[in-house]
Amino acid sequence: MFGYYMDLALRSLKRNPVLTALMVLAIGLGIGASMTMLTLLHVMTADPIPDRSAQLFYPQLDPQSMEDYKAGEDPPDQLTWTDAMNLLHAGRGVRQVAMTGGQVTVRPEGGKARAFFADARYTSADFFGMFDVPFAYGNGWTAADDEKQARVAVLSRKLADKLYGADRAVGQSLQLGKYGFRVIGVIDAWDPVPHYYDLTHGGYARSEEIFLPLETAIALKQGTSGSISCWGRMPEDGDMRNADCVWTQFWVQLDTPAQVAGYREFLTHYSQEQKALGRFARQPNTRLRDVMGWLDYNHVVPGSVQLQGLLALGFMLVCLLNTVALLLVKFLRRGGELSVRRAMGASRRAVFAQLLVEASLVGMSGGGAGLLLAAFGLWIVRQQPAQYAALAHLDPTMLLTTFVLAVCATVLAAVFPAWRACRLAPARLLKIQ
Repeated sequence: MFGYYMDLALRSLKRNPVLTALMVLAIGLGIGASMTMLTLLHVMTADPIPDRSAQLFYPQLDPQSMEDYKAGEDPPDQLTWTDAMNLLHAGRGVRQVAMTGGQVTVRPEGGKARAFFADARYTSADFFGMFDVPFAYGNGWTAADDEKQARVAVLSRKLADKLYGADRAVGQSLQLGKYGFRVIGVIDAWDPVPHYYDLTHGGYARSEEIFLPLETAIALKQGTSGSISCWGRMPEDGDMRNADCVWTQFWVQLDTPAQVAGYREFLTHYSQEQKALGRFARQPNTRLRDVMGWLDYNHVVPGSVQLQGLLALGFMLVCLLNTVALLLVKFLRRGGELSVRRAMGASRRAVFAQLLVEASLVGMSGGGAGLLLAAFGLWIVRQQPAQYAALAHLDPTMLLTTFVLAVCATVLAAVFPAWRACRLAPARLLKIQ
């Protein structure tokens, strides 16, 4: 029967190509606009590390002076060097990482190419294990390397290919400014979205190309990047390790609720201790948020994208209402044909199924048109100067969703017109004929 219904549907759609084109266009426009924005939201709100996001936490402390103090306000988004080192060496989590962003000057060997700048991440040894960073070759450094300020480096695969060839990079010498480092590892493709572990460069920044031990990089005065907030003295030598400024990020891995509760208590006690020592002026003010809570707190998804998503869904609803009206007109105009089928013994259920198959065919055509429009819409988004623009690609999940949504939306839109057409009295229509 399905083949028979498909044949009837094709004949019906060919009889009125203008009305058919209008329905396909309405569905295509609604699907195209909504899928463009839903694809963006799908990418931008994805969990960047789903297997571990509920175990990774970002602690916040408040070491600021009493100037401009407001009770209940959130503490700074970053830590001072002293606090980051104290939390790191306290070792109260399963893993803990202190880090900051940087920019280094890469000088290729032998003067084969000009020196160039590369984005860097200065971090401690647990970074790679905590954030599930995949290695193509070699490995990261150890806590012992951190302590002795070893001059070792880990490269992205792209940079390793550029300098040496990724499979030959491990063991090579790397000249960064006037200092030499030894390459010990090459990271495979890894670019988490959003860039959750350091939001100071933007929620959708690209992953760094070079990774260095934090204490080594700071001791060698490699250039740092990212936001800095200061409230007190600045040392004359410019050493940020002794400045009253927050500029480092810190993450801790806590695997159980008991560990989370214990760490919250630890942060409070630490703040009380620092206040007693005279470092902290304010009352203990701490926060501890997991990955998704941290992204939500920082409003990583721009409000404009969320608003555009809602507007696109509203536009799709308008298109579906127009489709309902067009299907209603089309089905009611075929009252005579449907009445003949009823008079020849077809049940209301059979006629209803026939009309839904026809609507499904319209939905599939609309889905194809919507897919093309969504691809065009995403191409337009990629031309925008926004940081997240490069993420606008239709992945297989959203591709399948486009077709399923188009067919389901059209079938649902056809339920009332099909039901209304089935309720027509065959005897009255046949008499009129």
